Amino acid sequence: MGFSARVLLDSLSPGGIRLTTMEVRYPRFIHAELMTHRVFSRNAASSRAIPIRTMIDAVRRDPAMPIWWGRNQSGMQALGEIDPAAREAAEAEWRRALDDALAHAERLAAPEINLHKQLVNRILEPFAWITVIITATEWSNFFTQRTHPDAQPEIKHAAELMLAAYRASAPRALGIGDWHTPLILADEEAVLPLDQRLKISVARCARVSYLSHDGTRDHAKDLDLYERLVGGGANGHWSPFEHVATPASDTHAWSGNFRGWEQYRKRFDREHPSAFPDEVPVAASR
Repeated sequence: MGFSARVLLDSLSPGGIRLTTMEVRYPRFIHAELMTHRVFSRNAASSRAIPIRTMIDAVRRDPAMPIWWGRNQSGMQALGEIDPAAREAAEAEWRRALDDALAHAERLAAPEINLHKQLVNRILEPFAWITVIITATEWSNFFTQRTHPDAQPEIKHAAELMLAAYRASAPRALGIGDWHTPLILADEEAVLPLDQRLKISVARCARVSYLSHDGTRDHAKDLDLYERLVGGGANGHWSPFEHVATPASDTHAWSGNFRGWEQYRKRFDREHPSAFPDEVPVAASR
């Protein structure tokens, strides 16, 4: 399948502020570089949630590989590529490392050890692809930095695909009181009440898909996941709530990392802890 970038939802506020949600797929080994961009709201398909056999099969069938084999030199950028013979040797060595990782994962997952997927799958991450949902109002810094020749070729390629998708998309105008709800399909938008659309969108952004893990579209499972996100962990799991947003009346106002849009996350008083774990929580103010 390889690299991909597509716009899931593109919205324009009455004040002219554009909010865009993208689904992007790229090698897991460059994920840390995208994570440095703090104006992005992100949710990714977690290796902790993927069954071990699914992860092993996916990596064996379609491993992530470098797209440019740079020659070693000082500095962060490789300015030249190794020669064809060296590239062939490098690719073979990369694949041997993949085979080793797969063999270790198989042994760790075997009944004799029976290690949990949150550890076994980590061994396979350097060779895996990752799918990420990204929502933002601010894109210019990312596109400027990551399409530059100094960027690592793999993230540069992903950023170029994202920029092309962004430029090709025509945002839909929303009014005050309307909502940007990624992964809500057209037939659902026509019939589902707003409160359900908000919850289902949150759940699907957390899952990084409009389908449940068994490959079906199931509103009951979406709503159940939403409730588990609200009540999960010590204080809830709030990052998926950031992708859902409504236009703000003040185009200069910030809500989290969005300008001119209010994140659904900010409608919840306990969307971030106000005390340390051993202290009495204080209600957060919006």
